[in-house]
Amino acid sequence: MGLDLATAFLAHHTDRERDVPPSCRQRALYLRITSFVQHRLGGPDLAASDIAAAHHISVRSLHRLFQQHGTSIRTWIRGQRLERCRRDPADPLKRHVPIQAVAARWGFPRPADFTRAFRTHYGTTPSDYRNRAHHRGGTEPGPPGRGERGTPGQGPGAQS
Repeated sequence: MGLDLATAFLAHHTDRERDVPPSCRQRALYLRITSFVQHRLGGPDLAASDIAAAHHISVRSLHRLFQQHGTSIRTWIRGQRLERCRRDPADPLKRHVPIQAVAARWGFPRPADFTRAFRTHYGTTPSDYRNRAHHRGGTEPGPPGRGERGTPGQGPGAQS
């Protein structure tokens, strides 16, 4: 993928974009978009229309691009936000930060919605996850796998 990105970058700056294979352009676009989104994950109003406009594509093209990667833009954003919300509470340096503040920082302004999403995605509550992480001496527990009811957690890459 790095080569695709470099090729697309050079082609763009030499006015030779039409000479780059479509698959290479698509991969480069996907990487630009995912990087763009990752830098804006904290904004709860991050919308597909804004992302598409920033990359000069239609919302439909944005959705199609993410479908080619087996997900939707909304699911991908949610997974990225949940992953950040999983990492922060396990960090010993952020032990004092309330879970609600972590959730709000990563785009979940309503605590109940966040707790429900976290539990659905990882099979445990954010506070239980934090307690296990800090009980183990400040290291993150392994990726949550089984919830309290014995249901498999979906992990960061799963669709919600």
